[in-house]
Amino acid sequence: MPPAHKDRPLGRLDRWFGLTAHGTTVKTEVVAGATTFLTMAYILFVNPSILAAAGMPEGPVFVATAVAAIAGTLIMALAANYPIALAPGMGLNAFFAFTVVLTNGFTWQEALAAVFCSGVIFVAISLVGLRRIIIDSIPANLKRAIAAGIGLFLGIIAMENAGIVVDSPATLVTAGDFSSAPVILALIGFALISALNAIGLVGGTIIGILVVTVLGVPFGLVEFNGLVSLPPDPTPTVFALDFAKIATGTFWIVVFSLLLVDLFDTAGTLLGVSSRAGLLDKDGRLPRMRQALFADSTATVIGSLVGTSNTTSYVESATGVAAGGRTGLTSITVAALFALGLLFSPLAAAIPPYATAGALLFVATIMLQGLADIDWTDPTEVTPAAVCAISMPFTYSISEGIGLGFITYVLVKLFSGRLSDLSPGVVLIAVAFGAFFIYG
Repeated sequence: MPPAHKDRPLGRLDRWFGLTAHGTTVKTEVVAGATTFLTMAYILFVNPSILAAAGMPEGPVFVATAVAAIAGTLIMALAANYPIALAPGMGLNAFFAFTVVLTNGFTWQEALAAVFCSGVIFVAISLVGLRRIIIDSIPANLKRAIAAGIGLFLGIIAMENAGIVVDSPATLVTAGDFSSAPVILALIGFALISALNAIGLVGGTIIGILVVTVLGVPFGLVEFNGLVSLPPDPTPTVFALDFAKIATGTFWIVVFSLLLVDLFDTAGTLLGVSSRAGLLDKDGRLPRMRQALFADSTATVIGSLVGTSNTTSYVESATGVAAGGRTGLTSITVAALFALGLLFSPLAAAIPPYATAGALLFVATIMLQGLADIDWTDPTEVTPAAVCAISMPFTYSISEGIGLGFITYVLVKLFSGRLSDLSPGVVLIAVAFGAFFIYG
């Protein structure tokens, strides 16, 4: 028997995560987890600032954000064995603050109750397999478009974080100031990360992020306020749910709106990231989908109890996949770093958005490869796929891009007289999205 490679995991760890079977090692998985964490650590600081608009105290929400990320990511690692990290979702937190609280007149405690109920429903339909039935009904070309659309979505997020793209009252978006230090450093980071990955350097993405962060120090772009601080007191938001509105129709509209958005944000992320990791089977389905969805839904319940909006799978997990992550050990690493983030919050806060923008932009280019696998000879397949992919960055929403793709798919097939291509699940999903867009 040949001797084991010094980096090849042995025994119980290898059997649990199947590292050898997935062609990976402990070192690769840890580097991948660290890469994912660095690209999504911003949520520890962005989520509290968004939920503060709803009147929530930022310190306790900081802790709740970390706890929800740790719990959800650990469940994903141990139950589903996937390299996918979870945290309170961007977009969902804005819906919580600006729609549920500031528009519908909920208190943040009542909004947390709605999140809790949506999470309980998530768990129920995940356990009975209904969510998998819905997700498995997505046509193959739409699945490929979802992966590419997530890449485009990551691309615009990266360019926005770097200042390469800025808002414009005349044209919606326009070019930023290319002479500014953040833009220049982000482009250097993107080129460096792309080159390091091209030559196969392990940890090339992390190295690029850290190099660009250090380069920003002379320009005064890095705020360093020490290494360690104790976590804030979490008690103001723990078990603060208020079910006073549970008997009202508005409450349940909010619950099912959260359900619908979270369902397809999660579906898009799971399929897109898993496709890049080569985890889908020959039919384009994700094995252990039920366990993955259970992790996502359970994390939402836990997050609501400690004081944050819906927790969901993160598209930034694609950075870890690009760094070689293939199993739950990647997610274990992410969870451990989120736990450390509670103590080392000043250090985590020192990594500026432009430093991670290059990594996100690199992953965006990788995920666009899904477009090459679409059947471009059939207009009834190409049109919905293109609408799905293009809509994600332009609507700034994964779920709305998926919805527009489904609606277009059904209408194009219907008008083309190809009703046999339509499954009941696809039609129901398209109708549900149509109702959500009109009335939601």
